[in-house]
Amino acid sequence: MSEIAVTFDFGQTLTELDCDFLARRLAQRDIEVRPDALLAALPDAWRAYDVASAAGTEGGHPWHLLMHKLLQGAAVDSALVPSTVEWLWNEQPKCNLWRKPIPGMIEVVRKIAQGGTKVAVISNSEGKLAQLAEEMGWQSDFEIIADSGRLGFAKPGPKIFQWTSRALGIAPENFIHVGDSWAADVEGVLGVGGRALWFAGASTPPPLPTGATDSPRVRVCHSASDVERALRAWRLPFSR
Repeated sequence: MSEIAVTFDFGQTLTELDCDFLARRLAQRDIEVRPDALLAALPDAWRAYDVASAAGTEGGHPWHLLMHKLLQGAAVDSALVPSTVEWLWNEQPKCNLWRKPIPGMIEVVRKIAQGGTKVAVISNSEGKLAQLAEEMGWQSDFEIIADSGRLGFAKPGPKIFQWTSRALGIAPENFIHVGDSWAADVEGVLGVGGRALWFAGASTPPPLPTGATDSPRVRVCHSASDVERALRAWRLPFSR
């Protein structure tokens, strides 16, 4: 068994926001918004989320800010936004919006696990991530699902990485963490001595933070194939 563990963020790394599903959910509240309008508003919403994640969650989960920015950017009536965000938040545990698989990512997870490496999820979520993974048929692919909503501590703080370390029996400095948020994922795992694959996604990536390409402990990936290549370059064993 490898002494390395590979951990994955969930939303925007293994799955992405399903804008078609969100548009259907909004229609249930008589709010008509096109999925393409939601897609167009996502980049600005994620930038706001990253700023909030870096600042910590003491003022409330940054999910709320993300969704406010997203609905406002998609031209939803501003008077309806606060109550709609609260409704979506309350519904999130049973109707998680981050349910659209990112192409190829779960296949990479399975190759890693079949190669003998422990694989886990470390996610800032709402407490029902294990249930979503089970709904998607993914729960058995991960040894641990560390959900901040259940644990009471979140990335980028060290506690969630340390909790996962104890659960896996692998030191956090031996983690390779794959995630989309520079503030929560990359800085989080670097802070406990591990390595990071910054999953910038398939679209045009945001500007790289200062020094992002200088660290030997960070690689930037835009697809599942990039993630697999980067892990192989770090000599991680894969199944054939």
